[in-house]
Amino acid sequence: MRLLAVLACAACTSPASSAPRKQDPYADHIAALRAQLAKQGMKQVQIRVENPFVCIGNGTADELAHDASTVKWAVTHLEADFFTARPAKILDVYLFRDADSYYQGVRTLTGDDPGTPYGFYSSANHGLFMNIATGGGTLVHEIVHPYVEADFPNAPPWLNEGLGSLFEQSADKDGHIVGLTNWRLAGLQKAIKARRVPTFEQLTHLSTNDFYADDTGVNYAASRYLLYYLQEKGLLRDFYTAFRAARAKDPSGYATLVATLGEQDMTAFEARWRAYVGKLTFP
Repeated sequence: MRLLAVLACAACTSPASSAPRKQDPYADHIAALRAQLAKQGMKQVQIRVENPFVCIGNGTADELAHDASTVKWAVTHLEADFFTARPAKILDVYLFRDADSYYQGVRTLTGDDPGTPYGFYSSANHGLFMNIATGGGTLVHEIVHPYVEADFPNAPPWLNEGLGSLFEQSADKDGHIVGLTNWRLAGLQKAIKARRVPTFEQLTHLSTNDFYADDTGVNYAASRYLLYYLQEKGLLRDFYTAFRAARAKDPSGYATLVATLGEQDMTAFEARWRAYVGKLTFP
């Protein structure tokens, strides 16, 4: 028995210095990222982890810390109120300090021009690309998208963009994230007067192509202020949870919306909603 013990010890025990290195996915990711950026001529960057994201800035460390605090705030509040699943992969958040570096950086990193002067999320490129000089609202909007992607696979565009748009102008209220009225309101009010707003049944059933084909912004705004109404009535979090649970049988969310509202006559409700939106103000 003594010999067996000695053999077991010799076979299984090794000095602490030769123990396998504990893998740090963020350290490995950042090392690979720095090497990639150096090859692309982007050596002078600051990098900071804001789990589950890695923030990259072309300004000072203090500037990156300030901008990354918006990421941390959004992550903390969105996870507390809505999302139970995180993005499956580490995503990079590129925070460019001005328009020139944003356009040049996006071209270098993706091979394409950005389709917006503000910022966007690209699942294919595993990152968010932001002209942070335009403010932090778009950053919070775009953070919503990878969370929806992870937490609510195949969510319809009205919900995905409605939530993103809702929180592009947001604040903390009693520890919860709340959307505020914003610049999309004026366009929606004009569209309501012109009778150019789709019914909620139409809006919720729009395909991805049809939703984004609207270049007036009405689909975005109608989705935003429908969710804003639910928020202000204390129904938004319950609606999101119920819709996520029912997505297989209710992929558009319309049936869940009707049930959450408790409305028997959606035509009458939508008339009241339009009147409600007409009384909102911004700023």
